[in-house]
Amino acid sequence: MPSATNSSLQLPNNEDCGIRDVWAHNLEDEFRTIRQIVQKYNYVAMDTEFPGVVARPIGEFRSSADYQYQMLRCNVDLLRIIQLGLTFLDDTGKTPGGTYTTWQFNFKFNLQEDMYAQDSIDLLTNSGIQFKKHEDDGIEPLEFAELLMSSGIVLMDNIKWLSFHSGYDFGYLIKLLTDNNLPQDENEFFELLRLYFPTIYDVKYLMKSCKTLKGGLQEVAEQLELERVGPQHQAGSDSLLTGMAFFKMKEMFFEDTIDDSKFSGHLYGLGTSFALNGSSSYGQDNGENTNSS
Repeated sequence: MPSATNSSLQLPNNEDCGIRDVWAHNLEDEFRTIRQIVQKYNYVAMDTEFPGVVARPIGEFRSSADYQYQMLRCNVDLLRIIQLGLTFLDDTGKTPGGTYTTWQFNFKFNLQEDMYAQDSIDLLTNSGIQFKKHEDDGIEPLEFAELLMSSGIVLMDNIKWLSFHSGYDFGYLIKLLTDNNLPQDENEFFELLRLYFPTIYDVKYLMKSCKTLKGGLQEVAEQLELERVGPQHQAGSDSLLTGMAFFKMKEMFFEDTIDDSKFSGHLYGLGTSFALNGSSSYGQDNGENTNSS
């Protein structure tokens, strides 16, 4: 992770950048807006911020891919999500024309009570995340999950999710939606993934077919000559950049057509993925286990 330095630098203001900060007090109002927007803007770019990696599984594992999933599972089970960013785009990559393109959900998190990795908290603090405000005004996960279930963006075949190296991101979302620990078996995890998020494009997985692209989200964006909007290492800005990267890659490397049978449902760094026909396939890649941004 990058070191937490230059904390005195002025960070961009989310609201000035078209990123709507959502706390407990405006959660229901913002979901009302989202239910309208998603009817036209059905590509949902997503990123989370979470408190790092604090545990590693012990024992015997079937494969390195199994180890990667078990590490994801034990950390997601132990930790709490801090932020979720959702950016809405249409099928040409355009964002809504109103004041906001992106919604950044800020969850309840208490540095005195909740587990975390110190380097992750330092990085997020340096990126402008206000942990005292999360403690006082943060969203309760159960309330968020209830609204998400009725929002029209999960359990829907017409919604296409865009992400970057997103095993942990979707792990936290599934934990929220099920109000439960993640399944012990990776295949069961992917069954839940397919249920809630029928179409997913992980930009880091797509990069395997783009020989010139490499690195984390910021590095890829620079290679694609994209300009970030909002503060790096906050979920709203990262979700917007993920959406922009997907559509630029789709145009430059895929002739504007992504083959769902090859790319939908694959999460970079995990060994199992679902295909559109419901069968499982096994990949060879194992990514690093950090919140790549």
